[in-house]
Amino acid sequence: MTAPTAAAGSVAPERRRPGRAPVAGAAALTRLVLRLDRVRVAVWVLSLTALVGFSGASIFGAYADEAALAQYAATVEGSSSLIALSGPAVGLDTYGGRIAWEIWPFGVAVALMAAFAVGRHTRSEEEAGRTELVRATVVGRHAHSASALAVSAGASLLVGVGFALALLALGLPVVGSLLLAAGFAALGIVFGAVALVTAQVTEHGRAATGMASAVVALSFVLRALGDVGSGALSWASPFGWVQATRPYAGDRWWPLALCLVAAAALVAVALALEARRDVGAGLVRPRPGPPRGAPGLGRPLGLAWRLQRAGLLAWAVGVGAGGLAFGSVAASADDLVGDNEQIRAYPAQLGGASLAEVFLATVLLYVALVATGFALQAALRPRSEEAAHRAEWVLAGGASRPRWLGSHLAVALAGSAVVLGAGGLGTGASYGASVGDAGQVTRIGLASLAFAPAVALVVGVGVALYGLVPRATAAVWAVLALAVVVGVLGEGLDLPQWVRDLSPFTHVPGVPAVDVDVVPLAALTGVAALLLTAGVAGFVRRDVA
Repeated sequence: MTAPTAAAGSVAPERRRPGRAPVAGAAALTRLVLRLDRVRVAVWVLSLTALVGFSGASIFGAYADEAALAQYAATVEGSSSLIALSGPAVGLDTYGGRIAWEIWPFGVAVALMAAFAVGRHTRSEEEAGRTELVRATVVGRHAHSASALAVSAGASLLVGVGFALALLALGLPVVGSLLLAAGFAALGIVFGAVALVTAQVTEHGRAATGMASAVVALSFVLRALGDVGSGALSWASPFGWVQATRPYAGDRWWPLALCLVAAAALVAVALALEARRDVGAGLVRPRPGPPRGAPGLGRPLGLAWRLQRAGLLAWAVGVGAGGLAFGSVAASADDLVGDNEQIRAYPAQLGGASLAEVFLATVLLYVALVATGFALQAALRPRSEEAAHRAEWVLAGGASRPRWLGSHLAVALAGSAVVLGAGGLGTGASYGASVGDAGQVTRIGLASLAFAPAVALVVGVGVALYGLVPRATAAVWAVLALAVVVGVLGEGLDLPQWVRDLSPFTHVPGVPAVDVDVVPLAALTGVAALLLTAGVAGFVRRDVA
C-alpha cells in the first residue's frame, strides 16, 4: 500500500498528491483524537489541578506567618539537594513563592502528559498500520502531526487554566498566578514538540515515547545541575526557562518566549523530517537481527524478559535516582519542619519515630506507587500483544496460555521488586551518606520490599480484569489513581478511614518509622494470589482477540 522505494532498504518520501494540502483533514482527525482522549485528558487536568490546590492549601496551613516562611527559606538556601529538586530559593519568604517552589516538579508530569499524547497519536498509530489506512483517504501528510500537536497543546493549556484557577482560589496575586500557570502550559507545548521530533526518528512507538521521556529527564537534570552550580546549565533546559519567570518574585514574562521559539523550531524540524520519510518508516532504520535468535527467546519467559528488560532498566534507574535525591533531604527533615508543632507531634503517634524516619516512610510509599506503575505496564503487556495479534503467533507455536501469561506476570512482579529495591537502596544510600551510617542502605533497601504485596494486589486486579472482562482492563488504573490520592492527599483531604482502607498501601506498615507486621502483608499476598489465579483462569477459558 505504500509507495515503492528507489532501492531496497532505502527510505523514500511520500509522494504528494495534486491538490492535497499538507494538513488536509487535520480538523477531522483532531475531533477524533479529542473523542479518544477526552477521558484521559480530563483525568490529567483534574488530577494535576487538585494536586496544586491541595499543595497550596497545605502550605497555608503549615506556615503561620512570613517569619516561618523565612526560616524555611534559610534552610532551603543551605541545601543543594532541595535546590536540585525544586529550583533556586526565590521568593520563599512569601506564600506565593513558597507554593511556586513546591509545585515546580509537577512540570515533569505536564511534560510527560504532552509527550505521551503526541507519541500515542503519531508514531504508535503508524506502527499499528492505521495511519497508512487513513492516508489512503483525502488526508495530508502532516495531518496526523497537526492533530496530535493540537490536542497536546490544548491539554497543556487546560492544565494551565486549571492551575491558574486553583492558585487564584487560594488568594494569591493575579499576575504571579497567571505567569506560573502559563509556565506549566509552555512546558507541555515544548515537550509535545520534542515528542513530535522523536516520532520521526524510530519505527516503534515505545521507543519514540522513551526517547521523548529521556529528553524530559535530561532537561530536568540539566536544570538541577545548573541551579546547584553557576546557573549556566539551567538555560539549556526548558525547566530552567520557566523557573526564570520568577512568579510572585519579579514576574518576568520574557523567558516564556524561549519556550515558544523552541517549540516552533522543533515543530518545523519534525515536519521537515516527516516529509523526508515514508509512512511507517523511521529516519534511523533498526539494526538487522542476528541470523539466529538467542536460545531463551524460544521460551515464553525468555521472550517476556526480552520485551520488558529495557523498560525495567529505565524505571529502576529513574526511581533509584529519585530515591537518591529524596534520601538526602530526609536528614534535613527536622530543619524543614521548623516550629510547626502539628507536624512535630505526628511522630509521637507512631511510637516515637524520628521526623527523618517519618519522611523516609513517605518516600518509600511514593517509590511503591511509582513501582506499581511499572508493574501494571509490564503485567498488561499481554493485552497489547493480543491486540496486535502477536499473541496468536506465540500461542500457535506450542506455548500454553498459562505459561505465556504467567511469564509476563513473573517479569512484572519480579521487576516491581527490582524497582522497589532500587528506590529503597537509592534512598538509603543518600540518607546514610548524610548521617554517616552505611547500615541505612540495607535497612531502607529491605524496608522498601514491604510494599511488594500491595503492588502485587494491584497487579492482580489488572490481571483479573484482563482475563475475565478484557474491555474493562484499563479500569485498573483507577485503582492506582485511588492509591495515589489516598497516599498523597489523604491527610490533606481528611478522607474517612473507610476510603483510605480501599487502598492496599494503607495496610502496609509505615516502614521504617514502624516495625514490620507480617499479618497484613500475608493477607495482601493471599488476596493478590487469588486475583492472579482468577485472571489466568479467565484468560485460559476465553477467546483470544
